[in-house]
Amino acid sequence: MGLRDVLIDELRDLYSAENQLIKALPKMAKGAKDPSLKASLSNHLQETKGQVLRLKQAFEILGKKATGEHCNGMEGLIEEGQDALEKDEEGATLDVCIIGAASRVEHYEIAGYTASIEIAKALGERDVVALLTETLNEELVASKTLQGAGKMLIKQSAADSKVNEDGDKKPKSAKEKTSDKKSKEDEKKAAPSIK
Repeated sequence: MGLRDVLIDELRDLYSAENQLIKALPKMAKGAKDPSLKASLSNHLQETKGQVLRLKQAFEILGKKATGEHCNGMEGLIEEGQDALEKDEEGATLDVCIIGAASRVEHYEIAGYTASIEIAKALGERDVVALLTETLNEELVASKTLQGAGKMLIKQSAADSKVNEDGDKKPKSAKEKTSDKKSKEDEKKAAPSIK
């Protein structure tokens, strides 16, 4: 497999990721309580649609059909976003959960676009670099916007929250109980290598 094939694979992963995100962002925006967070997620949906069009252009430049290679990473991140929406939280605390999930999505995309840009540069694909850089810049702005909203909402949530004395909450749903069990198993397996 040559470097050009690696670039195509990276673009297919991003294409799948962006298309999955187009389906997920409306749900996150609907679940958000803060009006500015709702607007930010809705605005990023429109940007994401433009990003898909840019990826199609990149495929065209490279003489390839715009197809996705299912992005398991994005699928997992979207599942985490769905988990955030299903938490038994409300108000600012729910929005903080949504921001956490959305921030992970942005960082995933930033990593993918950064890698793809470097590969395209090495291949001398300047037009592809320009398209991907435009998208990367949008992802960086989206990440900063989420960070800004997060700071305000975390303060608001902290002021509103009443936590038990040790600060821990017990899992409420069967899904949270399963997640807690898996987390403890992961911790136990990792413990010998940490010592």
